[in-house]
Amino acid sequence: METKGYTQDGTVDLRGRPVLASKTGKWKACAFLVGYEAFERMAFYGIASNLVNYLTTQLHEDTVSSVRNVNNWSGSVWITPIIGAYIADTYLGRFWTFTVSSLIYVVGMILLTTTVSMKSLRPTCTDGICNKASTLQIVFFYTSLYTIAIGAGGTKPNISTFGADQFDDFNPQEKELKVSFFNWWMFSSFLGALVATLALVYIQENLGWGLGYGIPTVGLLFSLFVFYLGTPIYRHKVKKTKSPARDLIQVPITAFRNRKLQLPNHPCQLHEHEPQQYINSGKRQVHYTPIF
Repeated sequence: METKGYTQDGTVDLRGRPVLASKTGKWKACAFLVGYEAFERMAFYGIASNLVNYLTTQLHEDTVSSVRNVNNWSGSVWITPIIGAYIADTYLGRFWTFTVSSLIYVVGMILLTTTVSMKSLRPTCTDGICNKASTLQIVFFYTSLYTIAIGAGGTKPNISTFGADQFDDFNPQEKELKVSFFNWWMFSSFLGALVATLALVYIQENLGWGLGYGIPTVGLLFSLFVFYLGTPIYRHKVKKTKSPARDLIQVPITAFRNRKLQLPNHPCQLHEHEPQQYINSGKRQVHYTPIF
């Protein structure tokens, strides 16, 4: 495979065909992913950092209820990725899980922007006395929020790992590039959060909530469009096991069974497969370290 210019880690294209290392992956593919991460973080923190303020000033919830509702939503955003990761590893793969989830995410952002922009979907105030939000207004608003949480479940655990798939660990140069990718990944993530905290919060409170949520929504739509343009050059990992959950459970079981075995004095005496088997299977060897 290497002599023909194919990747050595067994990655394929969207149709399951081996891919050429020179024409796929690496930074030419990851640039799309880094851009998406910046806009996604901008959207998330644009909501989360000012959500209590919106609930108390626009939906007229009391402070305790609004804080509780924000915590419930934030918890959902961080719990759903467990489900999204399982679906990706067991059924759909990272690309298709991300594709479906990102569309759900954008739908949630569009619904949320619509909710905060339309007067009919917000309580009205007369002579300084504000009505409580109606059942319809509450349902529409929280449906938007939890649609975003569902979409985040499939995007958060898969987009960064899909980026890592674009680098061949069996190629020393690409392995070094992967480290650079994660550095830029974190930079774009914090940059999006910074812009949301400094700029979007100000826009929401001074220029309008619709504009404050509309900007990251448009950014997400644009970044997804760019992401899909890069589809022909993406690399995809081939699923090697039917149930990753079963493999995960086997680890502590095997460790418990081997708890009384004597550790060899030299790493070369540890049981390992032949290097060629890792290449053929597409699995990565976990190298020995003094700590682990």
